[in-house]
Amino acid sequence: MIRERVAIIGAGITGLTAAFCLKRNGISVTVYEASGRVGGVIQSIRENGYLAEFGPNTILETSPKVTQLVQDAGLASRRLDPDPKAEARYVVRYQRPIEMPAKPLGFFTTELFSLGAKLAVLREPFVRPKRGGPEESIAQFVLRRFNQEFLDHAIDALVAGIYAGDPYKLSLPHAFPKLKALEDNYGSMIKGQLFGARERKKRGEIAKDRAPKFSFDEGLQVLPETLRANLGEAVRLNTSVTKLTQTDDGWTLAWRSGNGESQADHSAVIFCGTAPRLAELKLGTRVPVNLSPFSEIRYPPVASVVLGFRREDVSHPCEGFGMLIPKIEGFKILGTIFSSSLFPNRAPAGHLTLTSYVGGERFPELASLPPDKLYETTGADLRVLLGVHGQPTFRHHVYYPHAIPQYNVGYGRYRDLMTEIESQAPGLFLAGHYRDGISLSDCIVSGCKVAERVEKLLASSQAVAA
Repeated sequence: MIRERVAIIGAGITGLTAAFCLKRNGISVTVYEASGRVGGVIQSIRENGYLAEFGPNTILETSPKVTQLVQDAGLASRRLDPDPKAEARYVVRYQRPIEMPAKPLGFFTTELFSLGAKLAVLREPFVRPKRGGPEESIAQFVLRRFNQEFLDHAIDALVAGIYAGDPYKLSLPHAFPKLKALEDNYGSMIKGQLFGARERKKRGEIAKDRAPKFSFDEGLQVLPETLRANLGEAVRLNTSVTKLTQTDDGWTLAWRSGNGESQADHSAVIFCGTAPRLAELKLGTRVPVNLSPFSEIRYPPVASVVLGFRREDVSHPCEGFGMLIPKIEGFKILGTIFSSSLFPNRAPAGHLTLTSYVGGERFPELASLPPDKLYETTGADLRVLLGVHGQPTFRHHVYYPHAIPQYNVGYGRYRDLMTEIESQAPGLFLAGHYRDGISLSDCIVSGCKVAERVEKLLASSQAVAA
Protein backbone atom coordinates (compact mmCIF):
# COMPACT_ATOMS: atom_id res chain seq x y z
CA MET A 1 0.00 0.00 0.00
CA ILE A 2 1.36 3.41 -0.95
CA ARG A 3 1.73 5.54 2.18
CA GLU A 4 3.04 8.75 0.62
CA ARG A 5 1.50 9.81 -2.64
CA VAL A 6 4.08 12.08 -4.26
CA ALA A 7 7.84 12.31 -3.78
CA ILE A 8 9.63 15.55 -4.64
CA ILE A 9 13.39 15.46 -5.05
CA GLY A 10 14.94 18.84 -4.28
CA ALA A 11 13.80 21.57 -1.87
CA GLY A 12 14.65 24.53 -4.08
CA ILE A 13 11.88 26.94 -4.94
CA THR A 14 10.46 24.68 -7.69
CA GLY A 15 10.20 21.65 -5.42
CA LEU A 16 8.78 23.61 -2.49
CA THR A 17 6.22 25.32 -4.72
CA ALA A 18 5.10 22.00 -6.20
CA ALA A 19 4.83 20.44 -2.75
CA PHE A 20 2.90 23.40 -1.37
CA CYS A 21 0.42 23.36 -4.26
CA LEU A 22 -0.14 19.61 -4.00
CA LYS A 23 -0.62 19.73 -0.23
CA ARG A 24 -3.18 22.54 -0.56
CA ASN A 25 -5.15 20.23 -2.82
CA GLY A 26 -5.11 17.39 -0.33
CA ILE A 27 -2.30 15.31 -1.80
CA SER A 28 0.29 13.89 0.59
CA VAL A 29 3.88 14.81 -0.30
CA THR A 30 7.40 14.10 0.89
CA VAL A 31 10.26 16.40 -0.11
CA TYR A 32 13.76 14.90 -0.15
CA GLU A 33 16.62 17.42 0.09
CA ALA A 34 20.25 16.31 0.06
CA SER A 35 21.58 19.47 1.77
CA GLY A 36 20.83 20.83 5.22
CA ARG A 37 18.70 23.77 4.09
CA VAL A 38 15.84 24.67 1.76
CA GLY A 39 15.74 27.29 -0.97
CA GLY A 40 18.60 26.20 -3.22
CA VAL A 41 20.44 29.30 -4.43
CA ILE A 42 18.10 31.59 -2.47
CA GLN A 43 20.07 32.74 0.56
CA SER A 44 19.47 35.80 2.71
CA ILE A 45 21.82 36.65 5.58
CA ARG A 46 21.28 39.35 8.22
CA GLU A 47 24.51 40.51 9.85
CA ASN A 48 25.61 43.76 11.54
CA GLY A 49 22.68 45.69 10.11
CA TYR A 50 23.25 44.40 6.55
CA LEU A 51 20.95 42.03 4.71
CA ALA A 52 22.79 40.19 1.96
CA GLU A 53 21.21 38.18 -0.86
CA PHE A 54 23.42 35.56 -2.51
CA GLY A 55 21.19 34.24 -5.24
CA PRO A 56 18.42 36.24 -6.89
CA ASN A 57 17.64 39.64 -5.37
CA THR A 58 14.05 40.04 -6.56
CA ILE A 59 11.06 38.08 -7.81
CA LEU A 60 9.50 39.23 -11.08
CA GLU A 61 5.71 39.16 -11.01
CA THR A 62 5.40 37.83 -14.54
CA SER A 63 2.49 35.47 -13.91
CA PRO A 64 -0.64 35.38 -11.75
CA LYS A 65 0.73 32.12 -10.35
CA VAL A 66 3.53 34.06 -8.63
CA THR A 67 1.04 36.45 -7.03
CA GLN A 68 -1.21 33.57 -5.96
CA LEU A 69 1.65 31.68 -4.29
CA VAL A 70 2.57 34.71 -2.18
CA GLN A 71 -1.05 35.14 -1.13
CA ASP A 72 -1.63 31.46 -0.41
CA ALA A 73 1.56 31.32 1.65
CA GLY A 74 0.26 34.21 3.79
CA LEU A 75 3.12 36.50 2.79
CA ALA A 76 1.24 39.42 1.21
CA SER A 77 1.81 41.57 4.31
CA ARG A 78 5.56 40.86 4.26
CA ARG A 79 5.99 41.69 0.59
CA LEU A 80 8.24 44.66 -0.21
CA ASP A 81 8.01 46.61 -3.44
CA PRO A 82 11.14 48.46 -4.56
CA ASP A 83 11.76 52.12 -3.90
CA PRO A 84 10.30 54.10 -6.85
CA LYS A 85 13.67 55.84 -7.20
CA ALA A 86 15.26 52.46 -7.91
CA GLU A 87 13.83 52.14 -11.41
CA ALA A 88 16.96 53.50 -13.06
CA ARG A 89 19.18 50.91 -14.70
CA TYR A 90 22.70 51.52 -15.93
CA VAL A 91 24.90 50.04 -18.63
CA VAL A 92 28.63 50.69 -18.56
CA ARG A 93 30.14 52.47 -21.53
CA TYR A 94 33.22 54.69 -21.76
CA GLN A 95 34.30 53.13 -18.44
CA ARG A 96 31.33 54.56 -16.52
CA PRO A 97 27.70 53.64 -15.85
CA ILE A 98 25.23 55.47 -18.10
CA GLU A 99 21.52 55.40 -17.32
CA MET A 100 19.40 53.48 -19.79
CA PRO A 101 16.57 55.49 -21.36
CA ALA A 102 13.31 55.14 -19.44
CA LYS A 103 11.18 55.87 -22.52
CA PRO A 104 11.53 54.74 -26.16
CA LEU A 105 12.26 58.24 -27.45
CA GLY A 106 15.12 58.50 -24.96
CA PHE A 107 16.98 55.88 -26.95
CA PHE A 108 17.63 58.41 -29.68
CA THR A 109 19.22 60.96 -27.36
CA THR A 110 21.22 58.63 -25.09
CA GLU A 111 25.01 58.59 -25.31
CA LEU A 112 24.99 54.82 -24.80
CA PHE A 113 24.84 54.22 -28.54
CA SER A 114 26.29 55.80 -31.64
CA LEU A 115 24.24 57.13 -34.53
CA GLY A 116 24.92 53.87 -36.39
CA ALA A 117 23.35 51.76 -33.62
CA LYS A 118 20.35 54.08 -33.45
CA LEU A 119 19.86 53.84 -37.19
CA ALA A 120 20.07 50.05 -36.93
CA VAL A 121 17.15 50.10 -34.47
CA LEU A 122 15.12 52.31 -36.82
CA ARG A 123 15.89 49.90 -39.66
CA GLU A 124 14.96 46.75 -37.69
CA PRO A 125 11.21 46.72 -38.55
CA PHE A 126 12.18 46.54 -42.22
CA VAL A 127 14.60 43.62 -41.88
CA ARG A 128 13.07 40.49 -43.40
CA PRO A 129 12.27 37.83 -40.79
CA LYS A 130 14.10 34.51 -40.87
CA ARG A 131 11.81 31.61 -41.67
CA GLY A 132 13.26 28.18 -40.99
CA GLY A 133 16.90 27.26 -41.35
CA PRO A 134 19.46 26.41 -38.68
CA GLU A 135 18.88 27.37 -35.05
CA GLU A 136 20.42 30.75 -34.24
CA SER A 137 22.35 31.99 -31.24
CA ILE A 138 21.20 35.25 -29.68
CA ALA A 139 24.34 36.87 -31.16
CA GLN A 140 23.48 35.74 -34.68
CA PHE A 141 19.95 37.05 -34.24
CA VAL A 142 21.10 40.47 -33.04
CA LEU A 143 23.73 40.80 -35.77
CA ARG A 144 21.13 39.92 -38.38
CA ARG A 145 18.50 42.35 -37.13
CA PHE A 146 20.66 45.12 -35.61
CA ASN A 147 24.47 45.46 -35.66
CA GLN A 148 27.72 44.59 -33.90
CA GLU A 149 27.64 47.63 -31.62
CA PHE A 150 24.19 46.75 -30.32
CA LEU A 151 25.41 43.23 -29.59
CA ASP A 152 28.64 44.29 -27.90
CA HIS A 153 27.27 47.11 -25.77
CA ALA A 154 23.69 46.05 -25.00
CA ILE A 155 22.93 42.37 -25.54
CA ASP A 156 26.25 41.10 -24.20
CA ALA A 157 25.61 42.99 -20.96
CA LEU A 158 22.04 41.69 -20.77
CA VAL A 159 23.14 38.10 -21.32
CA ALA A 160 25.77 38.42 -18.59
CA GLY A 161 23.15 39.78 -16.20
CA ILE A 162 20.59 37.04 -16.87
CA TYR A 163 22.57 33.89 -17.67
CA ALA A 164 26.17 34.84 -16.87
CA GLY A 165 26.43 33.43 -20.38
CA ASP A 166 27.93 33.89 -23.83
CA PRO A 167 25.64 35.43 -26.49
CA TYR A 168 27.50 33.53 -29.21
CA LYS A 169 26.49 30.22 -27.56
CA LEU A 170 23.05 30.84 -26.07
CA SER A 171 20.15 29.64 -28.19
CA LEU A 172 17.65 32.20 -29.40
CA PRO A 173 14.57 29.87 -29.29
CA HIS A 174 15.49 28.29 -25.95
CA ALA A 175 17.20 31.06 -23.99
CA PHE A 176 15.12 33.91 -25.41
CA PRO A 177 11.96 32.28 -26.79
CA LYS A 178 9.89 35.46 -26.56
CA LEU A 179 12.30 37.33 -28.84
CA LYS A 180 11.99 34.59 -31.42
CA ALA A 181 8.21 34.66 -31.02
CA LEU A 182 8.18 38.40 -31.73
CA GLU A 183 9.94 37.84 -35.03
CA ASP A 184 7.84 34.77 -35.88
CA ASN A 185 4.52 36.45 -35.09
CA TYR A 186 5.17 40.07 -36.09
CA GLY A 187 8.22 39.93 -38.33
CA SER A 188 10.10 42.32 -36.06
CA MET A 189 11.06 42.86 -32.41
CA ILE A 190 9.98 46.50 -32.54
CA LYS A 191 6.62 45.68 -34.09
CA GLY A 192 6.13 42.85 -31.63
CA GLN A 193 6.75 45.11 -28.64
CA LEU A 194 4.22 47.59 -29.99
CA PHE A 195 1.49 45.18 -31.07
CA GLY A 196 2.04 42.21 -28.76
CA ALA A 197 1.15 43.91 -25.48
CA ARG A 198 -2.59 43.27 -25.95
CA GLU A 199 -2.09 39.52 -26.43
CA ARG A 200 0.18 39.27 -23.37
CA LYS A 201 -2.47 41.05 -21.33
CA LYS A 202 -5.11 38.52 -22.43
CA ARG A 203 -2.87 35.67 -21.26
CA GLY A 204 -2.28 37.40 -17.93
CA GLU A 205 1.45 37.59 -18.68
CA ILE A 206 3.78 40.54 -18.23
CA ALA A 207 7.04 40.99 -20.13
CA LYS A 208 10.01 40.56 -17.80
CA ASP A 209 11.35 44.01 -18.56
CA ARG A 210 8.04 45.51 -17.40
CA ALA A 211 7.06 43.07 -14.65
CA PRO A 212 6.79 44.39 -11.09
CA LYS A 213 9.59 43.11 -8.90
CA PHE A 214 9.46 42.54 -5.18
CA SER A 215 11.09 40.92 -2.17
CA PHE A 216 10.19 40.41 1.49
CA ASP A 217 11.00 42.22 4.73
CA GLU A 218 13.80 39.79 5.61
CA GLY A 219 14.86 38.94 2.09
CA LEU A 220 13.85 36.33 -0.44
CA GLN A 221 14.62 33.43 1.90
CA VAL A 222 11.36 34.29 3.65
CA LEU A 223 9.51 32.51 0.82
CA PRO A 224 11.21 29.08 0.92
CA GLU A 225 11.32 29.11 4.73
CA THR A 226 7.60 29.86 4.88
CA LEU A 227 6.79 27.09 2.41
CA ARG A 228 8.93 24.71 4.44
CA ALA A 229 7.12 25.66 7.66
CA ASN A 230 3.80 24.94 5.96
CA LEU A 231 5.02 21.53 4.80
CA GLY A 232 6.36 20.60 8.25
CA GLU A 233 7.75 17.10 8.61
CA ALA A 234 7.09 16.41 4.94
CA VAL A 235 10.47 18.05 4.23
CA ARG A 236 13.41 15.74 4.92
CA LEU A 237 16.76 17.51 4.94
CA ASN A 238 20.16 15.80 4.62
CA THR A 239 18.43 13.02 2.73
CA SER A 240 19.93 11.89 -0.57
CA VAL A 241 17.86 9.91 -3.04
CA THR A 242 20.01 7.09 -4.39
CA LYS A 243 17.66 5.23 -6.74
CA LEU A 244 14.18 5.27 -8.28
CA THR A 245 12.58 1.99 -9.29
CA GLN A 246 9.39 1.75 -11.31
CA THR A 247 6.73 -0.58 -9.85
CA ASP A 248 3.23 -1.70 -10.73
CA ASP A 249 1.76 0.96 -8.41
CA GLY A 250 4.21 3.78 -9.06
CA TRP A 251 7.74 4.20 -7.78
CA THR A 252 9.97 2.93 -5.00
CA LEU A 253 12.41 5.56 -3.86
CA ALA A 254 15.64 4.56 -2.07
CA TRP A 255 17.28 7.21 0.07
CA ARG A 256 20.16 7.70 2.48
CA SER A 257 20.39 9.96 5.53
CA GLY A 258 22.30 10.16 8.80
CA ASN A 259 20.05 7.42 10.14
CA GLY A 260 21.06 5.01 7.42
CA GLU A 261 19.36 3.81 4.26
CA SER A 262 15.68 3.21 3.65
CA GLN A 263 13.02 3.30 0.97
CA ALA A 264 9.44 4.45 0.43
CA ASP A 265 6.71 3.89 -2.14
CA HIS A 266 5.10 6.75 -4.05
CA SER A 267 2.50 7.14 -6.77
CA ALA A 268 4.57 9.79 -8.57
CA VAL A 269 7.98 11.43 -8.37
CA ILE A 270 8.95 14.99 -9.31
CA PHE A 271 12.64 15.67 -9.86
CA CYS A 272 13.45 19.31 -9.09
CA GLY A 273 17.22 19.17 -8.70
CA THR A 274 19.90 20.19 -11.19
CA ALA A 275 20.71 18.62 -14.55
CA PRO A 276 24.04 17.17 -13.32
CA ARG A 277 22.23 15.53 -10.37
CA LEU A 278 19.63 14.15 -12.74
CA ALA A 279 22.40 12.57 -14.82
CA GLU A 280 23.72 10.82 -11.69
CA LEU A 281 20.33 9.45 -10.59
CA LYS A 282 20.02 5.66 -10.71
CA LEU A 283 16.80 4.76 -12.45
CA GLY A 284 15.21 1.34 -12.71
CA THR A 285 12.50 1.39 -15.37
CA ARG A 286 10.75 -1.17 -17.54
CA VAL A 287 11.89 0.65 -20.65
CA PRO A 288 15.61 1.57 -20.43
CA VAL A 289 16.12 5.29 -19.87
CA ASN A 290 19.46 7.03 -20.36
CA LEU A 291 19.98 10.06 -18.12
CA SER A 292 23.69 10.54 -18.87
CA PRO A 293 23.21 13.21 -21.60
CA PHE A 294 22.09 15.69 -18.93
CA SER A 295 25.67 15.79 -17.62
CA GLU A 296 26.54 17.70 -20.81
CA ILE A 297 24.44 20.72 -19.85
CA ARG A 298 26.82 23.55 -19.07
CA TYR A 299 26.64 25.25 -15.65
CA PRO A 300 29.38 27.93 -15.39
CA PRO A 301 30.63 28.91 -11.93
CA VAL A 302 29.58 32.24 -10.42
CA ALA A 303 30.57 34.01 -7.22
CA SER A 304 28.20 36.44 -5.54
CA VAL A 305 30.15 39.16 -3.71
CA VAL A 306 28.33 41.46 -1.28
CA LEU A 307 30.19 44.52 -0.02
CA GLY A 308 28.98 47.23 2.32
CA PHE A 309 30.38 50.78 2.37
CA ARG A 310 29.87 54.05 4.16
CA ARG A 311 27.70 56.27 2.02
CA GLU A 312 30.33 59.01 1.90
CA ASP A 313 32.90 56.53 0.57
CA VAL A 314 31.02 56.00 -2.71
CA SER A 315 30.86 58.86 -5.21
CA HIS A 316 28.07 57.46 -7.39
CA PRO A 317 24.53 58.04 -6.01
CA CYS A 318 23.67 54.34 -6.60
CA GLU A 319 19.99 55.24 -6.86
CA GLY A 320 18.64 52.58 -9.16
CA PHE A 321 18.48 48.85 -9.73
CA GLY A 322 22.11 48.43 -10.68
CA MET A 323 24.52 48.30 -13.60
CA LEU A 324 25.29 45.77 -16.33
CA ILE A 325 28.78 45.58 -17.78
CA PRO A 326 29.58 44.51 -21.37
CA LYS A 327 32.71 42.41 -21.81
CA ILE A 328 34.13 44.93 -24.26
CA GLU A 329 34.52 47.45 -21.40
CA GLY A 330 37.28 45.32 -19.85
CA PHE A 331 36.07 44.88 -16.27
CA LYS A 332 36.15 41.64 -14.28
CA ILE A 333 32.72 41.82 -12.63
CA LEU A 334 29.62 40.98 -14.67
CA GLY A 335 27.41 43.56 -13.01
CA THR A 336 26.34 45.06 -9.70
CA ILE A 337 22.97 45.43 -7.97
CA PHE A 338 22.45 48.51 -5.78
CA SER A 339 20.79 46.33 -3.15
CA SER A 340 20.22 48.92 -0.42
CA SER A 341 18.65 51.33 -2.91
CA LEU A 342 16.13 48.71 -3.96
CA PHE A 343 14.64 47.86 -0.58
CA PRO A 344 14.79 49.29 2.96
CA ASN A 345 16.83 47.79 5.81
CA ARG A 346 19.46 46.27 3.52
CA ALA A 347 22.23 48.36 5.14
CA PRO A 348 22.73 50.32 8.36
CA ALA A 349 21.89 54.02 8.32
CA GLY A 350 24.49 55.98 6.36
CA HIS A 351 25.73 52.88 4.52
CA LEU A 352 24.94 51.06 1.29
CA THR A 353 25.11 47.49 0.02
CA LEU A 354 26.46 46.49 -3.40
CA THR A 355 25.99 42.96 -4.74
CA SER A 356 28.34 42.04 -7.58
CA TYR A 357 28.77 38.88 -9.62
CA VAL A 358 32.03 37.37 -10.86
CA GLY A 359 32.74 34.47 -13.21
CA GLY A 360 30.17 33.00 -15.56
CA GLU A 361 31.12 32.07 -19.10
CA ARG A 362 33.03 35.32 -19.41
CA PHE A 363 35.66 34.64 -16.71
CA PRO A 364 34.89 31.23 -15.14
CA GLU A 365 38.32 31.03 -13.53
CA LEU A 366 37.69 34.13 -11.42
CA ALA A 367 34.67 32.74 -9.57
CA SER A 368 36.80 30.35 -7.50
CA LEU A 369 39.35 32.93 -6.38
CA PRO A 370 40.17 32.95 -2.64
CA PRO A 371 37.86 35.33 -0.72
CA ASP A 372 40.41 38.11 -0.21
CA LYS A 373 41.38 38.07 -3.88
CA LEU A 374 37.72 38.04 -4.87
CA TYR A 375 37.00 41.09 -2.69
CA GLU A 376 40.07 42.84 -4.08
CA THR A 377 39.06 42.15 -7.71
CA THR A 378 35.51 43.35 -7.12
CA GLY A 379 36.64 46.42 -5.20
CA ALA A 380 39.06 47.43 -7.93
CA ASP A 381 36.27 47.54 -10.51
CA LEU A 382 33.91 49.37 -8.15
CA ARG A 383 36.55 52.03 -7.53
CA VAL A 384 36.63 52.89 -11.22
CA LEU A 385 32.93 52.49 -11.93
CA LEU A 386 31.30 53.92 -8.81
CA GLY A 387 34.05 55.99 -7.25
CA VAL A 388 34.46 53.77 -4.19
CA HIS A 389 37.35 55.15 -2.16
CA GLY A 390 36.94 53.58 1.27
CA GLN A 391 37.33 50.13 2.76
CA PRO A 392 34.26 47.90 2.94
CA THR A 393 32.44 47.75 6.27
CA PHE A 394 30.86 44.42 5.32
CA ARG A 395 32.15 41.55 3.19
CA HIS A 396 30.55 38.26 2.31
CA HIS A 397 30.53 35.95 -0.67
CA VAL A 398 29.10 32.65 -1.91
CA TYR A 399 30.65 30.48 -4.59
CA TYR A 400 28.37 28.49 -6.87
CA PRO A 401 30.45 25.94 -8.82
CA HIS A 402 27.39 25.10 -10.93
CA ALA A 403 25.35 28.28 -11.05
CA ILE A 404 23.02 28.67 -14.04
CA PRO A 405 22.16 26.16 -16.78
CA GLN A 406 23.12 27.47 -20.18
CA TYR A 407 20.41 27.10 -22.80
CA ASN A 408 22.97 26.93 -25.58
CA VAL A 409 22.34 26.21 -29.26
CA GLY A 410 21.04 22.65 -29.52
CA TYR A 411 19.38 22.71 -26.10
CA GLY A 412 16.19 21.41 -27.68
CA ARG A 413 17.58 17.88 -27.68
CA TYR A 414 17.64 17.91 -23.87
CA ARG A 415 14.08 19.18 -23.61
CA ASP A 416 12.95 16.56 -26.14
CA LEU A 417 14.71 13.90 -24.06
CA MET A 418 12.90 15.09 -20.92
CA THR A 419 9.55 14.73 -22.66
CA GLU A 420 10.54 11.29 -23.95
CA ILE A 421 11.59 10.14 -20.47
CA GLU A 422 8.29 11.26 -18.95
CA SER A 423 6.48 9.31 -21.67
CA GLN A 424 8.57 6.16 -21.19
CA ALA A 425 8.40 6.32 -17.38
CA PRO A 426 4.86 7.41 -16.43
CA GLY A 427 4.69 9.03 -13.01
CA LEU A 428 8.16 10.55 -13.25
CA PHE A 429 8.07 14.31 -13.78
CA LEU A 430 10.93 16.71 -14.49
CA ALA A 431 10.71 20.38 -13.54
CA GLY A 432 12.90 23.31 -12.62
CA HIS A 433 15.42 25.75 -14.00
CA TYR A 434 17.03 23.26 -16.37
CA ARG A 435 13.71 22.85 -18.18
CA ASP A 436 11.29 25.75 -17.75
CA GLY A 437 13.42 28.91 -17.48
CA ILE A 438 16.09 30.10 -15.06
CA SER A 439 14.47 33.09 -13.32
CA LEU A 440 12.91 32.76 -9.87
CA SER A 441 9.47 33.46 -11.32
CA ASP A 442 10.05 30.81 -14.03
CA CYS A 443 10.85 28.27 -11.31
CA ILE A 444 7.75 29.16 -9.30
CA VAL A 445 5.56 28.77 -12.39
CA SER A 446 7.32 25.48 -13.17
CA GLY A 447 6.47 24.19 -9.69
CA CYS A 448 2.82 25.21 -10.07
CA LYS A 449 2.47 23.62 -13.49
CA VAL A 450 4.14 20.33 -12.58
CA ALA A 451 1.82 20.06 -9.58
CA GLU A 452 -1.12 20.43 -11.96
CA ARG A 453 0.29 17.69 -14.20
CA VAL A 454 0.73 15.35 -11.23
CA GLU A 455 -2.83 15.98 -10.08
CA LYS A 456 -4.15 15.04 -13.51
CA LEU A 457 -2.17 11.80 -13.44
CA LEU A 458 -3.44 10.87 -9.99
CA ALA A 459 -7.01 11.76 -10.93
CA SER A 460 -6.86 9.62 -14.07
CA SER A 461 -5.34 6.71 -12.13
CA GLN A 462 -8.16 6.87 -9.58
CA ALA A 463 -10.74 6.97 -12.35
CA VAL A 464 -9.28 3.85 -13.94
CA ALA A 465 -9.17 2.07 -10.58
CA ALA A 466 -12.82 2.93 -9.94
